[in-house]
Amino acid sequence: MNNGLASLLASPGIWRASRAPASFDTLPTGYPALDARLPGGGWPARLLTEFLLERPGLGELSLVMPVLARLQTEARAAGHTGWVVWVTPPLLPYAPALAAAGLDPGGVLVVKAGEQDGADSDNALWAMEQALISGHCAAVLGWPGRAGDRQIRRLQLAAQTGGVPAMLFRTAGSWSAASAAALRLRLMARQDGIWLEALKSRGGRPFELPLASLLHA
Repeated sequence: MNNGLASLLASPGIWRASRAPASFDTLPTGYPALDARLPGGGWPARLLTEFLLERPGLGELSLVMPVLARLQTEARAAGHTGWVVWVTPPLLPYAPALAAAGLDPGGVLVVKAGEQDGADSDNALWAMEQALISGHCAAVLGWPGRAGDRQIRRLQLAAQTGGVPAMLFRTAGSWSAASAAALRLRLMARQDGIWLEALKSRGGRPFELPLASLLHA
C-alpha cells in the first residue's frame, strides 16, 4: 500500500467496516425478518438511517411506522413531548393512516421548508438538525431533496447529541455519493415487486429482501 493511500484510509472521515463498533443501541423495527438482518437487531437508535428511493410511496413509511409509534408512546409515558417531526415531506401525512399505524396524528409536526431544491434543501437540513438537538422530539424524518456529505455528517452528529433517531429520504440517484449514515437502504421497484437493499450497515453485511415478505409476514 503506498503512503498516499495509507494516509487516506487512516483519515477519520473515511468509514471502514473494520472500525465499526461491535455493538450500538438499536430499536426493533417491528419486522422480525428485517431485525434478523440488521446489525444489533433493529434501526440505529441515536444515529442516521438513510433511505434511497426511486420515487416516494414505495413502502418506506410502512417500514418506519412501527418504531415511530413506539417512540412516541415511550416518550409520552416518560413525561416528554415526543414530537415526531416530518421536514418537507413530498405529501402531507394522512391522519387516519397514522392513527391506524398506532401513531397519534396530534403528535406529528410537519415543517415546510419550501421546495426540495436549492437553498430550500439547506433550510430543510437545518430544520432537521435543530429538531434533533431540541430535546423535544422522539424521531425526526426529512426529505431535503439535496444533501452534501458535510450536511449528512452534521445530521449524524445532531442525532448522537440529541439521542434521537434521524431518518433521511433521498433519491435513488444519491446511492453512489458518500454518506456518513450508519445505515443506508435502497427501495427499488422490480418486475416481481418492491425490493429492499442494504447498501451499507455499520457492523453488518449488505442484503436484499422483497418488501412484501416483511410487510405481510
